[in-house]
Amino acid sequence: MASEKILNQKKEEVTKLATKMKEAKLILLTDYRGINVTDDTTLRRDLRGTGANYTIIKNNITRRALAECGIEGLEEKLEGPTAVIISNEDYLEPSKVIYKFSKDNEYYTIKGGVVDGKVMSADEIITLAKLPSRETLLSMLAGALLGNISKVAVAIEQVRLQKEEAGEKTEAPAKEEVKEEATEKPAEAEAKVEEEKATETAEEAVEEKTAEVAEEKAAETETTEEA
Repeated sequence: MASEKILNQKKEEVTKLATKMKEAKLILLTDYRGINVTDDTTLRRDLRGTGANYTIIKNNITRRALAECGIEGLEEKLEGPTAVIISNEDYLEPSKVIYKFSKDNEYYTIKGGVVDGKVMSADEIITLAKLPSRETLLSMLAGALLGNISKVAVAIEQVRLQKEEAGEKTEAPAKEEVKEEATEKPAEAEAKVEEEKATETAEEAVEEKTAEVAEEKAAETETTEEA
C-alpha cells in the first residue's frame, strides 16, 4: 500500500499539472515509443522555440489532472508511453512541430489533445497543423486587402474618367454655341452698319432730289414773272 507521503506527492503532481492545463491553449498527447536521445533533444528544443513544454508524465497523473480540469474524452488515449506537450502561448506552431516530427518518424504518433478547451482527435489536430502559419495567414490577408484596395482604386479612377468624359461632352455643345453667338454678333453688327449706311444714302438721295425739284420750280416761277 502506498505511503501517505507518496500519495501526497502524487496529489501535488496532479494539482501542478491541472493548473498548467487550465491555463493552456494547447495540450497534446503523443506516443513517443522508439524515439532516441538525439531526436528527443531536437524535438524538445523545437517545441521550446514555440513556447511549448514537452514532458513525460505517468498516465495515471495525466488522467487525474484532466479530470480535475473537467476535460473528458481522452481517457482511452492514456495507454502506453505518453508524452504531454503543453503551450500557454500558441496552439498552431507546436502542433506543426509535432506533426512534422510524426511525418518524419513513423513510430511517433499523435494520440489526441485539447485546443482552447476543446477535445480534439489526432486527425483534427493534424488538420489544424496543416493550416498556414500565422505569418503566412497575415501575408495572405495583407495581399487580399491590397488587392481589394487596388480594385477599389481602379473602380474610382474609372468613375472619375467617365465623369470627365461626360463633362467634356456637355461642355462641347456649350462652347460651340458660344462660338456661334460670337460669330453671329459681328455679323449682326455688320448688317446693322450696312443698313444704317443704306438708310443714310437713301435719305441723302431724297434730300438731293427734293432740292433739285425745288430749284426747278423756282426757275419756272421766275420765267413766268418775267413774261
